[in-house]
Amino acid sequence: MSVRKIDCEPLKQLIRTVPDFPKPGILFYDITTLLKNKTGFAQMIDAFAAYYIEKEVDLVLGIEARGFIFGPALAYRLNAGFVPVRKPKKLPSRTARVSYDLEYGTDTLEIHLDAIEPGQRVVIVDDLLATGGTMQATIELVRQLGGQIAGLGFAVELDFLKGRERFPDYDVYSLLHYDE
Repeated sequence: MSVRKIDCEPLKQLIRTVPDFPKPGILFYDITTLLKNKTGFAQMIDAFAAYYIEKEVDLVLGIEARGFIFGPALAYRLNAGFVPVRKPKKLPSRTARVSYDLEYGTDTLEIHLDAIEPGQRVVIVDDLLATGGTMQATIELVRQLGGQIAGLGFAVELDFLKGRERFPDYDVYSLLHYDE
């Protein structure tokens, strides 16, 4: 399956910025306005698929909550399975769990113990790369289950927070970049 390369810069026009959310001093990049645009959403999925199509991906992991929106669509395009990474007590079977620090607090993520078979190649997707704490926790979950990381994908990367620097050993791909 061949997918043409997509210029993602025009997608920035579809992203709403919300000042002082979730707390004063934070500028929130709201992708829901991009997601509701059928052309924008399709271009976002096509751009991710174009990047990952040659990488032999077994599973796409989507981080709660926005990773659930485009993770399954990407998994479909890659002919891969989809695995949700959830907040505590949302998954019905036995789970692995990791707690981590956020820019504005702490949180915990879980994944089913049988979600990844040892050696399976996974791409982890999320809406935003800020400081990288949520992605680092998800990487730890994949490691606990014996998966191999084929890539880390983000719709938006806040370059000025230097979250990418936490992942020198991984293929980090972001569709859109913001310098401030």
